[in-house]
Amino acid sequence: MAFRRWCGATQLSGAAKQLLLLAPAQGYSPDFLTPAEGAAGLDAGLDAVLTTPRARLRTEMGKLGAGHRLGPWARDVADGRSPAMQNLSVAIREFHRGVLEPRWSYITSRVNSDRARRTEALATDGVGSLLTGLHPSLRWQAPHLELAGQHVNGDLRLQGRGLRLIPSFFCRGVPTVLEDADLAPVLVYPIDGGSSWLAPHSVRPDPEDHAPLIALLGPTRAKVLVAAAAGCTTTELGQRAAISPASASYHATVLREAGLLTTRRNGMSVQHDLTALGSALLDGQLTL
Repeated sequence: MAFRRWCGATQLSGAAKQLLLLAPAQGYSPDFLTPAEGAAGLDAGLDAVLTTPRARLRTEMGKLGAGHRLGPWARDVADGRSPAMQNLSVAIREFHRGVLEPRWSYITSRVNSDRARRTEALATDGVGSLLTGLHPSLRWQAPHLELAGQHVNGDLRLQGRGLRLIPSFFCRGVPTVLEDADLAPVLVYPIDGGSSWLAPHSVRPDPEDHAPLIALLGPTRAKVLVAAAAGCTTTELGQRAAISPASASYHATVLREAGLLTTRRNGMSVQHDLTALGSALLDGQLTL
């Protein structure tokens, strides 16, 4: 799949690979790795990570160790040892440099687009509609948010506290929350079309990866779906899929009615983006 191909092509330093020991692809990862201070930038986030109280490090790393065998470096992180924490800082910086910086402008454009759309929804439809509309697994039952995901189930009780919503390019499939209920409530949710990680010019479905998609939609409509993964106007959709704007508009309409695309007017143009369903279909998370 496109996301897996990108992962395979990404080169990580030895230090950055160590970071994956603390943040596995599935299952628990320590909350201290994603501090609220990170909203102010990488440096602020790293300062918060490095000053995490040792008691909290031991608790959260202990939870990680319950499901994964921790090596010497991870155990030193759990003890808050200065060399290990400094290595952790280096690992985070190198991961950011090698994985995020090359596509940072694209990531931020997708996140900003999602944020603008959610802000408009909040203003017009209210908080209940906003929260429920973030993902099919969410339901707002004031004063708590119900989650019914594959790995997160239960109620997120706000108890008079605010809820920080974090649109995530890398959150794949379902929303997630912090493990520690005593921390300020946070909900990380996937943005439409984020996890597909397709370059804006990449519009040719891979014959091996997308054979079921092509069989389901046909080659032209499959190209349109792939082209829309990066977000684009109708004109851009036609250019990327090598079809006329009229044909692009027609196929986009069919995909939108099937729940695979969203379409919204942006000034004089029309913007097309993948829905969560369209992204899951493109990434191979759905069985056809």
